[in-house]
Amino acid sequence: MQIIPAIDLIDGKCVRLTQGDYEQKKIYNEHPLEVAKEFEDAGLNRLHLVDLDGARAGVVKNWKVLETIAGKTNLVIDFGGGIKTEKDLQIVFDSGAALATIGSIAVKNENEFVGWLKKMGTGKFLLGADVKEEKIAIHGWQETTGLWVYDFVEKYLQYGVKQIFCTDVSKDGKLEGPSTELYKNILQKFPELFFIASGGISSMKDLEELEKIGCGGAIVGKAIYENKISLKELKTFIK
Repeated sequence: MQIIPAIDLIDGKCVRLTQGDYEQKKIYNEHPLEVAKEFEDAGLNRLHLVDLDGARAGVVKNWKVLETIAGKTNLVIDFGGGIKTEKDLQIVFDSGAALATIGSIAVKNENEFVGWLKKMGTGKFLLGADVKEEKIAIHGWQETTGLWVYDFVEKYLQYGVKQIFCTDVSKDGKLEGPSTELYKNILQKFPELFFIASGGISSMKDLEELEKIGCGGAIVGKAIYENKISLKELKTFIK
């Protein structure tokens, strides 16, 4: 299982929110590049970079941070938050992201997203399924839709999407353990999926359970910053 550390950005700083609440913000480092280099030095090779300003504004904001990290590390970066137009998409790829993380637009504007998949290839996208009670949530989790997560996954698998990550909003940032049952259900329905778990991961035991149910990857954020999981411990997952 691939460990994918996360850096969430507000005003160019490395922060974490609790349950997507911008009022519950904690700054961990004012220099995200330092954090990214620590991840790389520990042997991790991917990075989940989230532009929270962009998610809220609906337009990519923190692309300069992406450019800096991509230029000064060899991490394979997926970048999301505020990608609503092809212009945003181009900024993200030009700034060094290997993958664009897409969430809201895949729900709100299927035709647009499918057009991007056809034009740029499905391998350039990481699809995010943010979930509240098995229903998709969008716009930085501020809006819950009536769309069932299983229908959402099935639809985009048929379009050839290769990787999907799923965050249970009720778990995120709370360090209470991930939604293992939900992820198990998704994997049972779609065993061919490269599925990445996200949200609530608080210990090595959580990661071992996620690997056991067949997750291809796990996004780890707050647990690292709060020293619940050390970078040294994560080396057991590095092949």
